[in-house]
Amino acid sequence: MHIHILGICGTFMGGIAAIAKSLGHKVTGSDQNVYPPMSTQLEQLGIELTQGYDVKQLEPKPDMVVIGNAMSRGNPCVEYVLDKGLPYTSGPEWLKHNLLQNAWVLAVAGTHGKTTTASMLAWILEYAGLKPGFLIGGIVQNFGVSAKVGETPFFVIEADEYDTAFFDKRSKFVHYLPRTLILNNLEFDHADIFDDLNAIKKQFHHLMRTLPHTGKVIWPKDDVALDDVIKQGLWSESETLNGDWHYDLLSADGSQFNVLLNNELQGTVNWQAIGEHNVKNAIMAIAAARHVGIAVEHSIAALEEFISPKRRMELKADINNIKVYDDFAHHPTAIKTTLAGLRAKVGDEKIIAILEPRSNTMKMGVHQHTLLASLSDADDVLLFEPDNLNWSLKAQADNAGMQCFNSTQMIIDTVLENIMPNQHILIMSNGGFNGLHQHLVDGLAKKYSGE
Repeated sequence: MHIHILGICGTFMGGIAAIAKSLGHKVTGSDQNVYPPMSTQLEQLGIELTQGYDVKQLEPKPDMVVIGNAMSRGNPCVEYVLDKGLPYTSGPEWLKHNLLQNAWVLAVAGTHGKTTTASMLAWILEYAGLKPGFLIGGIVQNFGVSAKVGETPFFVIEADEYDTAFFDKRSKFVHYLPRTLILNNLEFDHADIFDDLNAIKKQFHHLMRTLPHTGKVIWPKDDVALDDVIKQGLWSESETLNGDWHYDLLSADGSQFNVLLNNELQGTVNWQAIGEHNVKNAIMAIAAARHVGIAVEHSIAALEEFISPKRRMELKADINNIKVYDDFAHHPTAIKTTLAGLRAKVGDEKIIAILEPRSNTMKMGVHQHTLLASLSDADDVLLFEPDNLNWSLKAQADNAGMQCFNSTQMIIDTVLENIMPNQHILIMSNGGFNGLHQHLVDGLAKKYSGE
């Protein structure tokens, strides 16, 4: 079958492309911006890519057009598909019918931590010899890819609440048919498609309705929003963090902790990850793995070899004992917990936080009154104000005594002028940030090379 994917270079749709190719289909696709690393990965798989949306790419007619949720009415290819009556579907729906229908799906949903928790879970299953498939919104460094078809029925998926397609405004995750479901947390996000938190709760309740009676949902007992979702109906087995499962931090930065089930010690994790939020993610992954028969001690052993996904507190460089980290920040809570973890790790050493408010919710200003407070664990904060921001970041920064720039080069110059050894630079953005990460690393390398 020839499958053509519109919007192929996003992480999710790129994963769909890789899976479709592995299943033996001919796969082609297009995107507005076809560039590495996703374009390179796809081309290495033998997938032909087209830049832009000229309708000639749909001639000869493919057997199925898979339309990404970034596509909207008015797009030339979308209009052509509708006018010509070409068969089309969404990525989540295609995945459901071609892979998930007969799988044991382990889904990870929530506002924060989906990518990391799903990566932990996939690695635990792999470490235990279950050879799972997975589709995750980031490169899983233990595997080196974001998606693969497994050798067993087990399939781990990052279950996103964002909408499915222009013709299907339900959340993606209602298509995934989970048997094991992790609900990490729930806060207001994606203000471009949800009016309020209640609208998101409704979608999570729809997800709960798809879980079979013999399935299991795992969630934190102290999350008020998730508690509201659970109260709307629970027809499956359940386990809770801070109920059935607990943890004891043995180090302030979360790099060592005890795992407890029903108040009985199961073992101790010593690992590379930091932050109490990642400890919670780990407990959720351990509980989910136990649902498919993996003993807790095996999960603990796997986590001790776990490498965090790319762009999740990823150490990009260590130059003259100046460490540069990249983190996929998109919400004040995630920013606060990430910085708290780094602060616990480095103690009194200086932390310089560089932030680009790039998510749609941030651009709309929904979190403008809590955003800067979430940066309180940093010693210095450098903010980038993009042109398309719907509110004044500079005004907020001035009130908070923080530096705000409209040029990434000015940020780089400021850091290079003031940086000293034994300091930590945390760059937070859910986009490319105009290449700031690499430009800053290159600048540091030049500064300390003696040139």
